[in-house]
Amino acid sequence: MFDRLVLFARRHVAPTPHDVNSEPQFTWRAIIVGLLFGTVLCFSNLWFGLQSGWISMMSLQASLVGFAVFKALEGVLSVPFGPAENVILQTTAVATATMPLAGGFVGILPALKMLDKDETNGVRTVLNFGELCAWGVALAFFGVFFGVPLRRQMVVKEKLRFPSGTATAQMISVLHKRDDPTDDGREETVGSVGSVDNGLRRRERRADDAISEESESGSNEPHEDIAKLGDSEWATKLIALGGSFAISGTYALLAHFFPLLTALPVFGSYVSREWAWNLMPSPSYAGQGIIMGLPTCTWMVVGACVGWGILSPVAKHEGWAPGDVLDWKTGSRGWILWVSLAVMIAESTVSLGIVATNEVVALAGRIRRGRNESSEDVDVETVDAQFLVPGWITWGGLAVSTAVCMGIMKALFNVPVYDTLLAVGLALPLAVLGVRALGETDLNPVSGIGKVSQVVFAGVMPGNLVGNLVAGGIAEAGAQQAGDLMQDLKTGHLLNASPRAQFAGQMIGSVFSIFVTAGAYLLYSRVYEIPGEQFPVPTAQVWLDMARLVNGHPLPEHVTPVAIAFAVLFVALPIGAALVGRSTSVHMKIGPWMVQKSTVQRWWPSGIA
Repeated sequence: MFDRLVLFARRHVAPTPHDVNSEPQFTWRAIIVGLLFGTVLCFSNLWFGLQSGWISMMSLQASLVGFAVFKALEGVLSVPFGPAENVILQTTAVATATMPLAGGFVGILPALKMLDKDETNGVRTVLNFGELCAWGVALAFFGVFFGVPLRRQMVVKEKLRFPSGTATAQMISVLHKRDDPTDDGREETVGSVGSVDNGLRRRERRADDAISEESESGSNEPHEDIAKLGDSEWATKLIALGGSFAISGTYALLAHFFPLLTALPVFGSYVSREWAWNLMPSPSYAGQGIIMGLPTCTWMVVGACVGWGILSPVAKHEGWAPGDVLDWKTGSRGWILWVSLAVMIAESTVSLGIVATNEVVALAGRIRRGRNESSEDVDVETVDAQFLVPGWITWGGLAVSTAVCMGIMKALFNVPVYDTLLAVGLALPLAVLGVRALGETDLNPVSGIGKVSQVVFAGVMPGNLVGNLVAGGIAEAGAQQAGDLMQDLKTGHLLNASPRAQFAGQMIGSVFSIFVTAGAYLLYSRVYEIPGEQFPVPTAQVWLDMARLVNGHPLPEHVTPVAIAFAVLFVALPIGAALVGRSTSVHMKIGPWMVQKSTVQRWWPSGIA
């Protein structure tokens, strides 16, 4: 299978204005480095996902580290490492790194394990290595196959921003000393990959927003600084990278033997003991915060203060959550989780509704324009057909991967094949909405998409909590895989990379990551208790609570009015964000101050965070 995949993907990029020679595109050296770095990211994402429910795509980091590796090996390379190879490298790394979320390893599988015995319908919910791999195979591919045909509409024709994908293209172009692919009026000769591009219009929001959310000017200076680095400076950067790795690894090792290091009682022993207010001085979380940016981290801190500083003491004091603070069932941890669930459902549902409404309006406009638009779209594709993924692979792969998913879910959890087929059928249009939201906002609402599927399947399979969780996992996987591929295809589109080669890298990374993630999950499960003090798996608890809620389980005492109040607040926030986005003003008046519109959008409150 891999030989044929590589054979049809192994092409060369055409000459560009910067280089009259052809450059290698699909190479095993790029694939191997992508797999190695993606494996490190996979372990990291699984760790953070089980702890906090948060993972990172890391496309920028993959392109930068990949370039640094080959820069260090430059003296022994017979063929220089080129930008097209870097696109394939980061595509492979991202596919490998994001399997913990796309495969449900940080949410669905722990939630299945947490089901009470009378909720499993006699199904075994703790899987061995082979079964974990089968589960990964069931979820890993149909979203990728479905995402391929979305490229023409969303990337080529509509030129949606996909900020992270655009930012990665800018990063790669600077690293390899190429022109900014988002400059106005620039025409590129794409030779054998296509004809002459019509020029790439500047995005509505600079891609620097995705690189550093603290940069309000949107300048390209961080990229230019990277481009100016000499060989000795690159060596220094690699030493710094190794030193940071050593510091973080040392902390993790010490924390394993001295657990106190993971929960320092900086606020005093009383609040540490009674309210679980502690500090975890983890270098890894510091690095994760740098990647996510200041606005996202700020709203996470606000959420922690509201939940654990206000709601938790109130629930405990009023007797609504009389158990231990950290108890999921009787303590305030479980009580405030319902409020968090209401916030996430409200915001993600409204956000999806806005995207769906815009999609319907756009579709109606295309229908009204009818033949005029069709005639304009005949030559919209800028890539020659030989570098595109053939239709028989796309649709044949979708059919085969769906059938495989049906068979595996029947074998593992006794989910009827027609119910799995319905779950995939529901996941695909939801994935379209998720990809569109990702293209416009850089946020893929996979959690909300999964919850929509859970609501639907509460009616399809009433009382079947296992089937409900599986259906949610299928919807989340489809949206996540399609979204990741679309970000990568945006990068490739801007840098004239072959979609066919990127598809091959995505498939190789996904297959490899199934075994890596299954092994890592099994390793963590044997070393640590899941759920437990080290891995509280909050995402799994959200999935489980949602499954119980839609199947008629009662809510904790007095949580309903509080959850409704917070839900109403966070229904208004995405509506406000949409109105701000439609504003044509460059500046907006907030009280006595005039603030840049881009700043308002960057700092807009996030219920998901």
